[in-house]
Amino acid sequence: MYVLPRQIQLMALYPLPSAIILNKLIISSTSSLHFTCRFSPKPLIPSLFSTTTAASTTSSSTLFQHHSYGPSLYKGHKKHQNTDNFDEENFTRVFDITALRVPSEHCFSLESKLRGHLLNWPRIRNIARVPGDDIDDELKEFIGNNNDAETLTALERRIYGKAEGDGEKMCSVLYRDKLARTFNSTGYVKFQNLAKLSRPKKSKKKREEEEGSGRQRKGLGRNEMALVEVVEEEGSGDEDLSGLLGDDFIRRRKWSGSTRLLLLDERYANKGIEELPEAIKAVLKEHNEESTRLSFEIVRCKLTLFYNYWQMNEVLEVLLPQGMIVPSAFETVGHIAHLNLRDEHLPYKKLIAKVVLDKNKPKIQTVANKIDAIHNDYRTMQLEVLAGNHSLVTTVVENGLYFDVDLATVYWNSRLATERQRLLSCFTHDDVVCDVFAGIGPIAISAAKKVKYVYANDLNPSAVEYLERNSVRNKLERKIEIFNMDGRRFIDSIFASEKTRAITQVVMNLPNDAAEFLDSFRGIFGKRNKGRQFTLPRIHVYGFSKAQDPEFDFHEQIRIALSEVAFEVEMRKVRLVAPGKWMLCASFVLPETVAFSK
Repeated sequence: MYVLPRQIQLMALYPLPSAIILNKLIISSTSSLHFTCRFSPKPLIPSLFSTTTAASTTSSSTLFQHHSYGPSLYKGHKKHQNTDNFDEENFTRVFDITALRVPSEHCFSLESKLRGHLLNWPRIRNIARVPGDDIDDELKEFIGNNNDAETLTALERRIYGKAEGDGEKMCSVLYRDKLARTFNSTGYVKFQNLAKLSRPKKSKKKREEEEGSGRQRKGLGRNEMALVEVVEEEGSGDEDLSGLLGDDFIRRRKWSGSTRLLLLDERYANKGIEELPEAIKAVLKEHNEESTRLSFEIVRCKLTLFYNYWQMNEVLEVLLPQGMIVPSAFETVGHIAHLNLRDEHLPYKKLIAKVVLDKNKPKIQTVANKIDAIHNDYRTMQLEVLAGNHSLVTTVVENGLYFDVDLATVYWNSRLATERQRLLSCFTHDDVVCDVFAGIGPIAISAAKKVKYVYANDLNPSAVEYLERNSVRNKLERKIEIFNMDGRRFIDSIFASEKTRAITQVVMNLPNDAAEFLDSFRGIFGKRNKGRQFTLPRIHVYGFSKAQDPEFDFHEQIRIALSEVAFEVEMRKVRLVAPGKWMLCASFVLPETVAFSK
């Protein structure tokens, strides 16, 4: 006898959602929207762009083959079609699904048992709430475990103010007066909304203002991404469930409590009760036997996914032409997103920037693109603001410190935060740090919080201005002495001064040129009194290398600059800045022969 492989047996026990093309639900003229359910979005974790490509115009059959399961912009029904401009309504998709309406107290247990047969779409909960369907805890005593006429009459009077046989309903004022005359010590429980009964309705002017305030989708909040609408067709409420739950199923009053919707998998869209798998029928029949007042209902729903639901890569795949690679990453500096677009992306830079801004609000408020490489001595980038606020001034928080940055006039690289933290861990409380190329102070100010004293220098006057401002903002100005001069001149003057404290750590974070400044350390102690005690500083110098062996290549650059061979260098790769180009950090104690050379 042939035995099925283990994998096929497991697939039979735990069925996975299969590929299926959803059929469009045809609603008759007598159909109406019975009620609306809302989803509150789960936190959306910001992600990088996907590198997959997508066709901008493809036949629906081909797209369904590539997007056979799960939500996709190539599936569903479009509500609007406007190809002239970028319109968020063009990204609205409507999907026909089927839901199971169950009592709220049983929804979580049923969800766990029916997990493999539920929708299970990302950022969409399988359980939907029915607005206006919840019952307060105080009202549950009126429902009880039976549905006798007296209990239901009391409940109807509690909710609607009248029951069957009471005649015409009184106006709000008379009904309030009647309740006030019969008000007793338990009135606070039975008539908790007494004061609201005679509240006047909203004026016509106020209603018109609310309708004109942009609330076109009723019940949709500011940050909500999806909307479920239950379509109740005529006659659907009298569907016979005896075939599903057994011949002994007792027809009860339809609903007498809070309910929830369990959204079923898309492969069950537009299917009736008899077409559902046996696993679902078995679970429902089991729960029906356990509860005497449990009810189920199969309802047809429309799941609408709005622009806020789709992620950046999904939107860009539709916007960009066929075969074009979606931008892969961007750097974040405060509230600014710094892009580095390719030439092929430039015709679509405005669209890309808008999508980046929309999908990262409120954290990102400005999107800028780097339009040229860094060539000037101040290491500033030429940026073009593409979307959002046109100011490039922002605030960055790093290591618990605040740094004001103007990307138009100073240099900042958030990707070096980990390396700066590693470098700071090498310092002790007794160190005196000399930062030759300090910039706005990410290393100097962070070090001042830990070490004894810091000497910070930069050639860029704007960087020095922000360095002073940031030191004051972080209340560390008494532990930092700031200079604005060339790196060679700063090294000569700081080590030649009699007032300078003994420097133990030197940081040279200028990867493009730092190794060329090492010759300034030759003979820095030879000009001073040899009878004094000198501390040889430990130097941390950064550089780039495109060689096949980058560590050896950078080590040779240091040896040539110092004209010294016999000393130990600790080499570390920091990051790969470009294909074949490494950023490295070399740490070594300044050789005594170099410091006292003539």
